[in-house]
Amino acid sequence: MREIVFDTETTGFDPDKGDRLIEIGCVELVNRLPTGRTFHQLINPERDVPKGAEEVHGISTEMLKDKPLFAAVVDDFLAFVGDAPLVAHNAEFDFRFLNWELKNLGRPVMSWSRMVDTLDIAKRMFPGAKASLDMLCSRFGIDRSARTKHGALLDAQLLAEVYLELMGGRQHGFQLMETVVETRTSVTLERRYRAPRPHAPTEEEQAAHAAFLARIKNPLWTAGQG
Repeated sequence: MREIVFDTETTGFDPDKGDRLIEIGCVELVNRLPTGRTFHQLINPERDVPKGAEEVHGISTEMLKDKPLFAAVVDDFLAFVGDAPLVAHNAEFDFRFLNWELKNLGRPVMSWSRMVDTLDIAKRMFPGAKASLDMLCSRFGIDRSARTKHGALLDAQLLAEVYLELMGGRQHGFQLMETVVETRTSVTLERRYRAPRPHAPTEEEQAAHAAFLARIKNPLWTAGQG
């Protein structure tokens, strides 16, 4: 089973109001294990990046001036994701921006049926608890010390670890499972012969038992006799 965990950075919150995609980061999982394959691209949004957005992800207008337009990278992106399910945190946000960009180029949009939202999974798993990416990293003991600002590829890598935990547990250190070879040693134990011990009661024990039974009035085992 192939899945793509991804994240985006944007100039704002609403593509219908002129906000644009500026970064995509993707991590490939196969059978819930990371393959090491990633996709990462900064994108020229053809507009300025507001200061408020820059403070969140650290990407400035100047940094994007020489980067390709989405139209120039869309084929590489689509080839990487293929037809795999797309995993994101608050996935509706990312899907809206991706689909706006695709629709703007006259390309088929991403089907919502492909969307796997880790925010929704976390809220159902931990009702009432905070479910931000940072909080989930803390809950699962995932190191996020490198995350001084939001970044699409780094956040996708962290989210991949979170997703594996939400799905039942990740491999230690987010590495592929190593083959463990177990060696078994056969041990033969020597058993010494013991003669069977006698279990029959002694004459003394039989007499004591008969005396005890004699004190019982109308015992059930003699009913109907005589």
